[in-house]
Amino acid sequence: MRSYLSTALIVLLAVLTPLSAIAAWADLEIGDTGRFVSTMAPLASDPAVQGAVADRVTDQVMTQIDVGPLQSGVRELLHEAVLSFSTTEAFKNAWTTAARAAHTTAQQVLASGGGDAVSIDLAPVTQQVKRQLMADRVPYADRIPVRHSEITVLKANGLGVWRDVARGLKAAGVRPAVATVVLAAAALLLSVRRRRHRALTGVGLAFAAGAVVLGVVVAVARTTSLGNLPDNGDRSAAAAIYDALTASLRTAAWWILATGLALAAIGWLMGRRHRAPPVPPGRTPVPVGAGTPDRP
Repeated sequence: MRSYLSTALIVLLAVLTPLSAIAAWADLEIGDTGRFVSTMAPLASDPAVQGAVADRVTDQVMTQIDVGPLQSGVRELLHEAVLSFSTTEAFKNAWTTAARAAHTTAQQVLASGGGDAVSIDLAPVTQQVKRQLMADRVPYADRIPVRHSEITVLKANGLGVWRDVARGLKAAGVRPAVATVVLAAAALLLSVRRRRHRALTGVGLAFAAGAVVLGVVVAVARTTSLGNLPDNGDRSAAAAIYDALTASLRTAAWWILATGLALAAIGWLMGRRHRAPPVPPGRTPVPVGAGTPDRP
């Protein structure tokens, strides 16, 4: 009976492992403003993000001016000027401000179930761009409109069931992670003593299987979420943002996989030692395959 119960807990452990990791991520990474902003801030140096911002700001300006045959030349000039500005400290500060505001929309979409999309409002960035380009006397910089232009990172209608899963797991917080550790300990304690090495191997394989499932879920969710975005600069920037926000999940998957395989290996080695025949006192064990010594 104890063996059957231990096996059932090990199976449940494999299911709970990816869920607990996602729950902790949703609570600590998405639910915490400071962590969210610190994760998003380095993206100000990402070429995909810089390119998307430059495209959006340039598009806004070109809707306000008409210089005839010089249109393409002016567009290229402005685009290069905005790209150049995106390497400055002022741009990084403006991006951090935009990321802090984006956390609110992320909370609404993933946590509360409200909102249509997770987006980055470029108004703070555009304001800084306009101020800097005007100071540098870049032509037509004064016509840059400071509007609530956005880079769409994630559309809610493309999430489907993932949205409900994320919302439910965020509410659970770190409790599933604690339950995972308790289940692993219970599976070992309930196993029969002489078969405990098998239970340890099973727990390790359950962790490893859960880590693989977690990695697959992160990859599938990435494909699903990005597939619903238009094939423009938004998709490239969204990919960079998604990868940054889920980096901790992927790292957790690798650590869980390594831990699970290590536990499974320890259990297997314990099993080999358990099956080895005892050596009688006073005798030296003969290596396997050794021949009978020649008699004189």
